[in-house]
Amino acid sequence: MTLGAQRFDKPVRRWKRLLIGLVSVVAVCCIGVVFTFVQVFSGDDDDGNNYEAYWAGCGNDVEVDPDDEFPPVPPYSSEQVQNAAIIVSVGQEMDIPARGWVVAVATAMQESRITNLGHLGDDNDHDSLGLFQQRPSTGWGTPEEIMDPVYASTKFYEKLQTIDGWEALPLTEAAQAVQRSAFPGAYAKHETKAGEIVNVLTGGGGRVSGVSVNLGECAGPGDISALGWTSPVPGEPVSSSFRTMTRPDHHGVDIMADPGTPIYAAASGRVIKVLCNAYTGAGDPYSCDVDGSPAILGCGWYVDIQHAAGYITRYCHMKEEPYVKPGQYVKAGEQIGIVGSSGNSSGPHLHYEVHVNDDGSASGAVDPIPFMEQVGAELG
Repeated sequence: MTLGAQRFDKPVRRWKRLLIGLVSVVAVCCIGVVFTFVQVFSGDDDDGNNYEAYWAGCGNDVEVDPDDEFPPVPPYSSEQVQNAAIIVSVGQEMDIPARGWVVAVATAMQESRITNLGHLGDDNDHDSLGLFQQRPSTGWGTPEEIMDPVYASTKFYEKLQTIDGWEALPLTEAAQAVQRSAFPGAYAKHETKAGEIVNVLTGGGGRVSGVSVNLGECAGPGDISALGWTSPVPGEPVSSSFRTMTRPDHHGVDIMADPGTPIYAAASGRVIKVLCNAYTGAGDPYSCDVDGSPAILGCGWYVDIQHAAGYITRYCHMKEEPYVKPGQYVKAGEQIGIVGSSGNSSGPHLHYEVHVNDDGSASGAVDPIPFMEQVGAELG
């Protein structure tokens, strides 16, 4: 039995048994871009019992009780995590989809570091108060009401629900539509950590479909998870793994699909590269508008997209020039091209990579299969 499916009379006991490890893992791709990946691992408790990662499920343990005691999720303290638990609990009571919990927690991270801030004197931003820095003068409520985290969370969700299609919006757009911040791009950097906290609180609730309020099942093929990710070629099988013994320089995975199959952005972000990368063994340029072969080198037509928290995804061997341009902002699930066999390829497929550092160096890479599982967008 995993902790994600287990219930305790005193939830504080489960927190004592959970070791939260933050590990950076690195990996690269054929054209060389870098990542780090934050992952939560299980560990032994004081009695030597081993427990699986608490959030490894898909929201099986979702009844968040804000009166429980909670462990810190660095850099956030137990008190800050308890405030996040209030935000998630209110969302559950209001039947807000899990995507909304991630948006709300990330917003509180930016506005107050999930701290119920009173008036800060000269340091105060106008009359802003509370977890979301809501202002009495702009109609959010009285100071006393706004300082109540349940009230403040309720008002945030009520406003979020008035935004058409908010579930499919990039987090920063959804948060900005509610908050009207002077720094609208700042919310995105908190998405990964907000998802981690939501997963810890709910047993993996960030991995379900972002529009579902019925937790317990992971997001399916084509769904966008509550963490804002989706499979780039939904439902198609992985035919070649990451860095095998026979292909140690294979820095991604190959997903088999028919020529012309749509390829989708795995998460919202900005397109940073659209290139033809194909050349002969002698170094001469080769066309990306024709099928390549194992004798041709390079990723063919490919796209790089930069996402929140510095992640980069790469999509190689497209059949024709991609449908996006550098600098263009794309949403999760937006089509960016079609499957082909350009460049170093023996047949139609998508070569897919996930990178984390955005400096373009070749010092490491992560296996896309576990990465995508943990963001709720399983491949294959």
